[in-house]
Amino acid sequence: MSFNTSSRQLPNTDGAPPRDEQAPEPLADADAATAESAAASGEGEAAADPEIPPSGATAPATPTDGTLSLPAEDDPAGTPPEAASTGPRTPSGTGADTTSAETGSPARIPAEAVSAEPETLTETGTGTGSGTTLTEAEDQAGAPAEAAPVEAASTATDTPAGASTEAAEAEEPVEVGAGTDGASGRPEGSAEDGTGAPDAAAGDRDGDGDGEEPPAGATPVRGRWRGWRGRHPTAARILASATTVLAAALVLFALLMPSQSDRFRPAEFLRLPVEAIFGAALLIVLPRRPRTVVAALSGFGLGVLTVLNCLDVGFHEYLGRGFNVVLDWSLLSDAQAYLQDTFGKGGALGIAVLAVALVIAVLALMTASVVRLGNLVARNSATATRTTLVLAVAWVVCASMGVQFTGVPIAAEHTALVVQDRAKRVRNTLRDEAEFGRIAKKDTFANTPPSQLLTDLRGKDMMITFIESYGRSAIEDPVMAPGVDATLTSENDKLTRAGFAARSGWLTSATYGGSSWLGHSTFLSGLWVSNQQRYRTVTAGDHLTLPGAFKKTGDWDTVGIMPGIQKAWPEQKFYGIDKLYDSRDLGYQGPKFSWSTMPDQYALAAFERLEHGRKHDKPLMSTIILTSSHQPWAPIPETVPQDQVGDGSVYDAIEKAGKRPGDIITSSQKSKEEYGKSIQYSVTSLIDYLVRYGGKDTVLIFLGDHQPMARVSGDHASRDVPVSIVAKDPKVLDRIADWGWTDGLRPEHDAPVWKMSAFRDRFLTAYGSTPHP
Repeated sequence: MSFNTSSRQLPNTDGAPPRDEQAPEPLADADAATAESAAASGEGEAAADPEIPPSGATAPATPTDGTLSLPAEDDPAGTPPEAASTGPRTPSGTGADTTSAETGSPARIPAEAVSAEPETLTETGTGTGSGTTLTEAEDQAGAPAEAAPVEAASTATDTPAGASTEAAEAEEPVEVGAGTDGASGRPEGSAEDGTGAPDAAAGDRDGDGDGEEPPAGATPVRGRWRGWRGRHPTAARILASATTVLAAALVLFALLMPSQSDRFRPAEFLRLPVEAIFGAALLIVLPRRPRTVVAALSGFGLGVLTVLNCLDVGFHEYLGRGFNVVLDWSLLSDAQAYLQDTFGKGGALGIAVLAVALVIAVLALMTASVVRLGNLVARNSATATRTTLVLAVAWVVCASMGVQFTGVPIAAEHTALVVQDRAKRVRNTLRDEAEFGRIAKKDTFANTPPSQLLTDLRGKDMMITFIESYGRSAIEDPVMAPGVDATLTSENDKLTRAGFAARSGWLTSATYGGSSWLGHSTFLSGLWVSNQQRYRTVTAGDHLTLPGAFKKTGDWDTVGIMPGIQKAWPEQKFYGIDKLYDSRDLGYQGPKFSWSTMPDQYALAAFERLEHGRKHDKPLMSTIILTSSHQPWAPIPETVPQDQVGDGSVYDAIEKAGKRPGDIITSSQKSKEEYGKSIQYSVTSLIDYLVRYGGKDTVLIFLGDHQPMARVSGDHASRDVPVSIVAKDPKVLDRIADWGWTDGLRPEHDAPVWKMSAFRDRFLTAYGSTPHP
């Protein structure tokens, strides 16, 4: 604070009477008397604020800034005197007389308002909190004649004898134009709120921590934080430093965050992101307001990118692919339904609320972090400029020389590549939609006459059965394979004893970890249905499906057993299914097993009771989807004697005794073990049904719809699933002898692998269908 004294001096106040002996000015009325009494006691506003003229004095008609200052009693709105006056303020506590412009008589200020220290008189033309000291030359050149001469008094020379020391120290000098508390008139940084010189020296007048002066006309911000910071400066510095470090860590994490869980290694976060260097350079050169806007938008964008990266991690974990920002939003409702079936309504709601809260927190924290770092580089622009230049040179050197740490390049441009990849995926998705529409209109067997379709299967009872998540990993992974392979061997022996034979191979599914309907539609339509848009396109058309081909001949009744469907299913017409039984039509009265609405054994028993066991004029072509091997694989049903299945109530005790999803869902080892058991249960239930109810004309085709999620199948696992054809009639298997498939239910490792979309045409051709595009 400056203590220079203006060259224009106030009249000498040494002769002013002491506070206790000061003679009151003549008062015009009772109000004036009241004001004098308050001034004498030091409690009135007139004693605290020299802007209010004492009784008998008239306020200057023309303040130095050209505005008119009215006494409080003349203000119709009741504005406090210190708020109503817009002219220059006489420094608080001068203890000197001011002269009225109209009368020339001095307006005496009570002695207790005398400042303990000299004060600089400053102009407040802009009201920004900064002032200009009036020199003699400036006063002569530009000061209005009406302005009263002012002198800042010092305690040593101007404090009247006998004045209370406490009264003299109670008032602090106010620098004209400096930030003041609008309510009390105290200067910012006074001893009462615990703040002071450090903030003023740093130039942080607006209280936002960015070290800059507030913009013109702005009122300095004060609050509890400022007071606490002044009382605890060390703790405040530590907290501010920790917050800055946290902000930098969050930004670096977002810039370097991988999109797959297996890539979360320390080396990934020890790289130098080029985006941070460019961002720092931009924030250094921008003015305050544009810098704040750019920082906020960049932080919000980085938060959105972080959320999308988290979705990528989840989708890679469950579906083996990244999140598609165009098509995959609809899958979030399916995820919510899965959580509800697995953890109940309360658990699903809690997870959903937590997810929304985390998204909001990420967006808010990332935005605040970038803004804070932007303010930091602006306060320390010289240091920030040098640091940015050094890092830029280091990045160029590392990039040109290919410097790596544990196989990871030091020079990173990860975020730019991620944004570029997302934009590419969006373009490819939009382009793929139009291209697939043209492909779906072409069909090799679209115009084949009914009499030329499936001629070698006439009279056969056909069953196409999907086993949920039955993938190659179940047969070849060292954790699951021993149990699953033993089951396949024992069930194949069971088939052989019953007179059946089987051949097996591999198909590459169009999906992974979930979205089973994509696998179903790919297998049945002969089209590669790898995303939701393709699924909507194909199911809205009339492309020939395998059930539709059997229906088209007129020689089969088509039936669907879909225990996983719990609402209307308009795709029934597309698939060519005459009669559909979903979870509401199968008569089940037992408990759900997590997502699965009923055990596979019950679904097959219901199929036998409702359709297969009845007398039909035509053979059946049945499409059955078994769900007991759906994640989270807890609890798992157990096989019960067939005559005890009943309405499913027998499974109550089994469900209660089973494991809970929370017991295994976070453990890869436990998930693998329970997944393997669920596949064993599903395969056993299906083969038991076939041996018990199948006849000489029964033909079963069964396969998996996709691999289980990555936690079970392993990182970067293939999308292959096993497929088998089982029949008693040897002619059925002779028709596919040239396929090279393996005898039995377990395909060899080197058995042929086809795309799942290739099966329909190969199957139709093998069994007597004539192509007619």
